Amino acid sequence: MSEKKVSVLEGFKAFLMRGNVIDLAVAVVIGAAFTQIVNAVVKGVINPVVGAFGTRELDSYSSCIKGDCKVVDGEVDGIQIMWGTVLSATLTFLITATVVYFLMVLPMAKYLARRADREAAKEGAKEVVELTELEVLKEIRDAVVAQRGSGHDQ
Repeated sequence: MSEKKVSVLEGFKAFLMRGNVIDLAVAVVIGAAFTQIVNAVVKGVINPVVGAFGTRELDSYSSCIKGDCKVVDGEVDGIQIMWGTVLSATLTFLITATVVYFLMVLPMAKYLARRADREAAKEGAKEVVELTELEVLKEIRDAVVAQRGSGHDQ
């Protein structure tokens, strides 16, 4: 039994030529561009709205655990928790997830559900047609049997 060995280069080429690898690459590029849009919305719209209640930059919100958290020679003296950065990243994630869900996932799910309903309706109609044809064939058979039975009695 001889086994055909595939070279590493041929295997890599086959991997790259698969459709889902190309789709993934496109998704990454579009995702990166979309992330820039969301970051711009957070920095240009959300941060100023939050800034109406405090500072304009969410990244500057912080709390000090130990020490004064004063900047000395370009370094922070003390232990500083930068919770504004986490809040900004969380808002960016929530906006991204919301847009992706409502503009991509939900419409695709509705489309697939409608498509499945149409396919089920087609299958149901096909079964009804097949059943109707079967009933017609049975009636023809019964009529032919009845004609043969009546023809032999004469």
